[in-house]
Amino acid sequence: MASNSFSSEFGTTSSHNEEGSVVRVQQSTGLSGTVRVSGAKNSVLKIMAASLLAPGQYVLNNVPHIADVKWMANLLETMGASISHQKDVMQIEIPEEMTPIAPYELVERMRASIVVLGPLLARFGKAKVSVPGGDDFGHRPIDMHLKGLEELGVSFTNSHGYIEGEVKKLVGGKVLLNFPSVGATENLLMAAVLAEGITVIENAAREPEIVDLVYFLNSMGAQITGEGTSTIQIEGVGHLSPVEHTVIPDRIEAATYIAALGMAGGQIVIEEARLEHMEMLAEKLHEMGIEIGQVDGGISVCVSKRLRSVDLATLPYPGVATDYKPFIVALLSISDGVGIVTENIFAGRFRYVDELIRMGADIRAEGHHAVVRGVERLSGAPVRAPDIRAGAALVLAGLAAEGETLVGAASHIERGYQNLVGNLSSLGAKIELVNHQSI
Repeated sequence: MASNSFSSEFGTTSSHNEEGSVVRVQQSTGLSGTVRVSGAKNSVLKIMAASLLAPGQYVLNNVPHIADVKWMANLLETMGASISHQKDVMQIEIPEEMTPIAPYELVERMRASIVVLGPLLARFGKAKVSVPGGDDFGHRPIDMHLKGLEELGVSFTNSHGYIEGEVKKLVGGKVLLNFPSVGATENLLMAAVLAEGITVIENAAREPEIVDLVYFLNSMGAQITGEGTSTIQIEGVGHLSPVEHTVIPDRIEAATYIAALGMAGGQIVIEEARLEHMEMLAEKLHEMGIEIGQVDGGISVCVSKRLRSVDLATLPYPGVATDYKPFIVALLSISDGVGIVTENIFAGRFRYVDELIRMGADIRAEGHHAVVRGVERLSGAPVRAPDIRAGAALVLAGLAAEGETLVGAASHIERGYQNLVGNLSSLGAKIELVNHQSI
């Protein structure tokens, strides 16, 4: 089962998956070498959920060994699925009979688990899903998910922390999202593929992970067009079949290694990274002085001098993703000049700024905005990872900090990275993962 094979592939001991794990970082300069990005976390989790749509055996390639994948596997297993995950290949066996319930103890760990709602309703006509948890970026309601599914005929009740949905027959319709929500788009896609008639999603999310999900669904036999645009059309079909699929590379992991180079300088090659998935980000980073180019099988990155500050606003794809922002704030903290960062997606996503300030950064954050005045260098300090990407950003900040930085609650980082510490170490970073008790 997934839980049995996971730990040996993860690259850490069980103690490192606990709250007490810490990343120790020392100032590092001149990174060099080659690193390979894993499959996209934000794609594979939704594709795993989509496997609920049809019984049989699925084979997923390029699946990372990260905590979120383990939790999603555990969630599917509680419903009756059988899962194995060896190296980067996952096999999922979906039975005819399943229990369409997503319990609190699993859903509260990971917000992405809400996307089982659409496929469960499409396949079984009912679903009981705990209200999701996950990273705390402020208030992130799932109203758009529920309203969109109601447009397809679903009735919902909410009691004791669970959302219960029921529908006799899903019927296609037109759904206008008031914001291009990734999760709502995914839930609607996975419900509409088995609905009667045609569904049109207006103001749909356009992320590469949405396109990957559509490719997976279409290979199963779905009839979806318009992926990658703001209007997606789904013609419902009566039957889907299990398939083999290779998950796209993780653009956020690639951005993490680019930002590491911005903090430490040097030249690296990031294998599998796709520049076309992060063009707006690459443009901003180029303005800052990071040279990024396409090479066979990936991208090359070079940083030879102190970076320049820029202004930045997060926007839905193809804009600069909110997941990139903690890396850019870390970069701006040591860049020449002043940069203003505006967060347009999640109001609470500046909560790591206090940790950067502990390291000597000059940042003033208020509401949706942060003013970052670059300093010559940061200072090592004990800090704490509040979520996956902010935790990674604090690790990167440690590369540019005099002395030693200890990033606590590293289990957050392990939710989204298969081997961040090992990969950075292979590029020359002075970094290790340690148990808190050994410090």
